[in-house]
Amino acid sequence: MTTLPQTAPPPRELFSVLAAGAMVLLVVHGLGRFVYTPLLPHLVDDGQFGAGEGAAVATWNYLGYLMGALLAIRWHRVDQIRTLLPVSLAVHVATTLILTQTDHLTVISATRWLNGVANGIVFVQAPALILEWLVLRNRAAMSGLVYIGVGLGLLLSSGVVTGSNDWLQGAGRWWPVALLSVPLAWWGAARLMALELPVRQGAASGKPVKTTTPLLDRASIPLFLSYAGAGLGYILPMTFLPLLAKLQLPPGHWLLNGTWLIVALVTIPAPWLWNRLGARLGDLPALKLNFIIQLAGVLAAVVLPSEIGLILCAALVGSTFLGTVLLTQRIGRALHPHQGPRLSAAMVALYGFTQMVGPWLTKQWLDAGGTLVSAFGIGVAALAFGLVFVFFVPASE
Repeated sequence: MTTLPQTAPPPRELFSVLAAGAMVLLVVHGLGRFVYTPLLPHLVDDGQFGAGEGAAVATWNYLGYLMGALLAIRWHRVDQIRTLLPVSLAVHVATTLILTQTDHLTVISATRWLNGVANGIVFVQAPALILEWLVLRNRAAMSGLVYIGVGLGLLLSSGVVTGSNDWLQGAGRWWPVALLSVPLAWWGAARLMALELPVRQGAASGKPVKTTTPLLDRASIPLFLSYAGAGLGYILPMTFLPLLAKLQLPPGHWLLNGTWLIVALVTIPAPWLWNRLGARLGDLPALKLNFIIQLAGVLAAVVLPSEIGLILCAALVGSTFLGTVLLTQRIGRALHPHQGPRLSAAMVALYGFTQMVGPWLTKQWLDAGGTLVSAFGIGVAALAFGLVFVFFVPASE
């Protein structure tokens, strides 16, 4: 039997592990998934594809993310993570390099799908591996800090796209992302693979222990429904906000790139902020507040004049969407404390599915003659739906 360490790790070691987790999330989410948002209006301007095709490419990426999350649920043991995590980061680098070489829409869509698969795997497995390491060292409460990497990734993606805008075009716009991903992914993967963790099995037979408690019950169903609304509601501005700015503002306006910069800046402190609010107010009241603020942000893009609406949408959505994730996951674990990992994995898959639906619905709306600003009404309705069901979630004891 393996002796489990119980002493706290030195601060330097703790920082390096959390930094490695943040780094791999920065790579797959900031330089993989969400860099597409500030890139999209430039790729449309370059004639690589139109707005409708761009929405379809986003949908393929989100479908890949959903499939990657499902694969991560299936292969969740430490030994399996040690194999899949570095492979997935390598796939991210390879697919990004492919994007630098093609303007063919089918190849772009397939490549973004595969990049999404890698993203889904890493986004589930890296925090899970770090949480296991922290639990053995009595530092589990610090696990949420790895999500700061998402905010830093948004900031880096904004700077990369803005800084290279004048001297790159078409497929070449992906080169800075690809070159940055190589050293960051390598360092993050190397550090996480060096973590000392026992390979644990759920039973003597080697088969995982199955819970008898149902995953869906009167307590958890409202939480799942609210989380579905959150996923669909936030993904529209997080995919199309810079494109909306391009359609509403004159050429050269600072908000053409500034909307994404605002999102990035407010996202960085968001995990700390909502963790703090959850501790002070309670996770469920904090989640209600989170939904209200996020709903107001998307609604602002629909009903307010362009500059004001765009700024409010960027600030309010950017400062809340990671809080939705952290608070919902904690509430779910409180409702079902004996099957937290299983419930968490199911929520990741659900979130991935609703994020895939958002760009698809937007494409259908645009193809039917609707406008992008009116398509944001889908996000408003989804967040209102989610907010209603938060009030049906019971308070945990």
